Amino acid sequence: MLSIDSIKKGVVIDHIKVGGAMQIYQHLNLDKLDCSVAIIKNAKSGKLGKKDIIKIEDRIDMDLDALGYIDPDITVNIIEDGAITSKLKLSLPDKLINIITCKNPRCITSIEREIVHVFKLWDSREKIYRCAYCEQEYK
Repeated sequence: MLSIDSIKKGVVIDHIKVGGAMQIYQHLNLDKLDCSVAIIKNAKSGKLGKKDIIKIEDRIDMDLDALGYIDPDITVNIIEDGAITSKLKLSLPDKLINIITCKNPRCITSIEREIVHVFKLWDSREKIYRCAYCEQEYK
């Protein structure tokens, strides 16, 4: 049986869809941290059957909109003194800012490089966003 110690202070990203932990790991640049980071893949879950979990033994800044876009069903648990002090349930954000980029070569963001990339949620069931400038769909 695998045993991962509990953490005293840090963040636990829970309920990640199986196979999604590495995308979150890369997006958060967790390889650049000096603290311990544990990735648990295929953990048993009563709700999901199986899930991935990431444990970070330190508090870090995270873009919750980006995490909600990557996997809207995850839970972010903040740990202090070995106990969960807050639980954040994520969802698909209504707006994405500089998380994805527009692929339309005629979009203003392709011409004016310093313009922020803004996408608005168009269809939450299908996870479709549209560019705020040119309406290009992104799924």
